[in-house]
Amino acid sequence: MAKPIRPLSAYLTGLLALSALAGCASHPTAPSKASPVAIAVPAVPATPDGATQTAASSAASPANDPAVQDIGPVQFPDHSFVSPIAPDLFVRLRSGFQLEDTDGAQVDRELNWYANHPDYLERVWGRAEHYMHFIVGQLNARSMPLEIALLPVVESAFEPYAYSRARAAGLWQFIPGTGSNYGLKQDWWYDGRRDVVASTRAALDYLQSLHDEFNGDWLLAIAAYNCGEGNVERAVRRNERLGKPIDFWHLKLPTETRAYVPKLLAMRRIVADPAAYGLEFSQIDDTPYFVQVNTGGQIDLQVVSEISGVGKDDLYELNPAFHRWATDPTGPYSLLVPIEAAEGLEQTLLSLTPEQRMRVASYEVHKQDTIAGIAKQYATTPELLRHLNNLAANDKPVVGSTLMVPSATIQLPEKAMRAAALFDRPGRMSGRRYAHRGLHVVRRGDTLFAIAHRLGTDVHTLARLNNMDVNDPIRAGQRLVVSSRAPAASPAGGRATASAGSGRQITYTVRRGDTLYGIARLLQVTVRELLGWNGMESGSSIRPGQKLVAFVSSRG
Repeated sequence: MAKPIRPLSAYLTGLLALSALAGCASHPTAPSKASPVAIAVPAVPATPDGATQTAASSAASPANDPAVQDIGPVQFPDHSFVSPIAPDLFVRLRSGFQLEDTDGAQVDRELNWYANHPDYLERVWGRAEHYMHFIVGQLNARSMPLEIALLPVVESAFEPYAYSRARAAGLWQFIPGTGSNYGLKQDWWYDGRRDVVASTRAALDYLQSLHDEFNGDWLLAIAAYNCGEGNVERAVRRNERLGKPIDFWHLKLPTETRAYVPKLLAMRRIVADPAAYGLEFSQIDDTPYFVQVNTGGQIDLQVVSEISGVGKDDLYELNPAFHRWATDPTGPYSLLVPIEAAEGLEQTLLSLTPEQRMRVASYEVHKQDTIAGIAKQYATTPELLRHLNNLAANDKPVVGSTLMVPSATIQLPEKAMRAAALFDRPGRMSGRRYAHRGLHVVRRGDTLFAIAHRLGTDVHTLARLNNMDVNDPIRAGQRLVVSSRAPAASPAGGRATASAGSGRQITYTVRRGDTLYGIARLLQVTVRELLGWNGMESGSSIRPGQKLVAFVSSRG
């Protein structure tokens, strides 16, 4: 949950430091860690929650709890309805059910599993409470069945960082191609498939399109969302040729899809009457949890955290599409924040200067350097560098002078680091030729951040491998370690598997709603490996705050 906005006095020192740095941009200075931003926070009314952007995916079995682009102005329809009887979102959900309650062995099988795993459901709803009000509001605005709000239970267990072996990502589990087809930008900075607002818009667009394609049959639309419209179309044509019924229950579809629709219908039945199955759910308030604020351009997420009082982990949990230390320089220029932290925040962010928006370090200009080349090294844009250094469009950097450049000083949450590593696969980034050797020879003009960027790794990991701070200077010809071999056994006493020998050791802190399967899926390891590395037996339970050791591949 968000903390109160911090007072202006907490940031005065940082503002003076940043102003001093901006004033001496043309003089060589040693890189330093940036101080917090100081900005007055004018009071402006909070805005209503929500907006929208998904596409086909692979279903997540309930038995296996699985652990962005400028889309233009997003309209937020009025969906702040609160039930006059009870301010419980489950009440509102039930009132908007439209799918037929279907009996059958397939639904009963899934129903029994859910009913026998109440802890699983409680964990899912614990994650869902951040997003459900928004999703239900979007469905209401489109007059779509509210059962669709339960689809992320089947897809991702409401884990926004969920990632499948089919490379499906986010709450709605879009694969890359379908995500692109529905306007979900995916680049080094941002993956719209994990954007809560954008992916919801895309998922509902896709489902509505499938509904129209299959003549208003929602079950066929939902099946097609799982396995693709082509598979469903072929199954329908096959039954038509044979003179058989063409409803979902009579079609020959992939095994996963045959279970996918019954899972949703089973979840519908449980939510409709949990007491009938001996269940009782904690209430999810039918009120907005987050609002969307305009950032006015690229911004360091640590700056937003300090100004808003929202914890860094909480900020990333609401904005999982941004898997670096800052938002995408080319947009979207918006962030989600808890509603209680939003007052005055947007106006404050829009008033920040370029050097206040992005924590800065210094870079000494060398012969042959260009603004475009330096911008590429620091994963930013020439326009931002010109803004930071007050350079005109045709100005060239002067050899020997010092430019302000973005400084990646934020330590990302493990989930965000893993999301970045999944994007930075072999072949996606340049410089991989060095990785297999385990060493990198520093070139003139290199920085730790620039090397980490080229190698597709995290600057903090690179610094840690070389017993350095992220702001320590490096020199041409210096050799840096860029890969490591983890120990053969974990500190918890478990015997590591062979994969630990080539992985990067991380420590994962268990959060509310996590499961071993979900964590294993997030880190792209197996549950058996997690158990072994941590000296645990099959069936062991985990608790929030518990530390788990894992060895993950830096190649994703």
